[in-house]
Amino acid sequence: QVQLVESGGGLVQAGGSLRLSCVASGFIFSIKDMAWYRQAPGKQRELVARITSLGSTNFADSVKGRFTISRDNAKAAVYLQMNSLKPDDTAVYYCNTLLWGDDCWGQGTQVTVSS
Repeated sequence: QVQLVESGGGLVQAGGSLRLSCVASGFIFSIKDMAWYRQAPGKQRELVARITSLGSTNFADSVKGRFTISRDNAKAAVYLQMNSLKPDDTAVYYCNTLLWGDDCWGQGTQVTVSS
């Protein structure tokens, strides 16, 4: 079955870095666009970064210049490198793809940035 499994979250001080990983299975990873979303308490889930099957990327304005997204098709994995973290980056981060018209989500990984 389709699975997206995130890892790499944790507690970090402001200005620090984290690298999130998402390993996919159950579909042909290399042909799918992949994305990272996040949801902070009391807020709607928002797109953080997206990478197409060809490697093109786009980012939310709030993370441009601080976050990068990459993929390794051989490992069916997508990564989110987060630098210069801020308390406002605190959220649950979710890996996402679109399969047969439906959003597919991982279980999420918590990122907490202390001031």
